[in-house]
Amino acid sequence: MRLTPLVPAALVLFISAPSFAQEWIEFASRADRFTCNFPVQPTITETTYRSEYGADLPARVYSATQGQSRYSMRVVDYNQAQRILAEKAKNCPLGAETCIGAPGNEGYSRNDVRGAIVYASWQFMQRDAKVTHYMWNAIDRVEGHQLQLTNNGDKSRTFASIYMHENRLYIAEATVPAGYPEPGFFQQSLGWLDENGRGIRYDSLYSNGFPPPPRAGRGQAR
Repeated sequence: MRLTPLVPAALVLFISAPSFAQEWIEFASRADRFTCNFPVQPTITETTYRSEYGADLPARVYSATQGQSRYSMRVVDYNQAQRILAEKAKNCPLGAETCIGAPGNEGYSRNDVRGAIVYASWQFMQRDAKVTHYMWNAIDRVEGHQLQLTNNGDKSRTFASIYMHENRLYIAEATVPAGYPEPGFFQQSLGWLDENGRGIRYDSLYSNGFPPPPRAGRGQAR
């Protein structure tokens, strides 16, 4: 659920918790159409992401640190999945249905897109960590998954949120040392932007791949 309202990007936000007080900023990316709180201006890295069915998709990672705590937002463009997997399918052995797929689903591109949240969640479960919580969630009515993990080595805790909006996969990840407060200020701040940089909230549940519901209104441009 949404707990933190969006505010203008230029506004500096504050945490009031003792000994953890410090300025935070609300960062907005028009390129990847999201907004999120970070402790400092994040570093942006261009990279690729290997999907479940083997598509190397363009991605960006927005990352920041605060002491021993680490924060990142990975955005993966699944709009490229059908083209990439259809091209790969041309080199499959004749009759290999598992690679070719049905017409319009070459390389199982539809499966790849529809299962992106599940696959990303599964990747977290493969880490050397204990999953302590796994749940369905929605932010501004956009559905997704959330996980909490305790790392088996240093007992640090990782909090992951995974959503998909307009065929973009958003993987928010925060890792804090053992004994530190949960990074709710980061997790709960994710928001969606339209093509003009305005905030989006839907009237009812948004599920990627289905016709989007009406929007409840437009926020301020970022």
